[in-house]
Amino acid sequence: MSNQKDWKYEVPVQKTEKTQKIPDDVLSELKGLKGKMFSQMKKEKIDCPVYRKELPFLVCFVCPNFKSRIRGIVYCKGVPL
Repeated sequence: MSNQKDWKYEVPVQKTEKTQKIPDDVLSELKGLKGKMFSQMKKEKIDCPVYRKELPFLVCFVCPNFKSRIRGIVYCKGVPL
């Protein structure tokens, strides 16, 4: 078994008071999500190491680099887009 990890970055999720602006193309990919968890995720952001800017978590969630999220940490593959 290999000990090699398949992600490059560990990015903490930050909570905000206001709902983040989610682009329409991202919302269309997430049309099946609803409820309390979805509304909580709309109030989260990350400092994206790939785009080098602050992004809403839901944009990160649909990114091809998204590996997983465990206990408030996003595991990102870090492949240039």
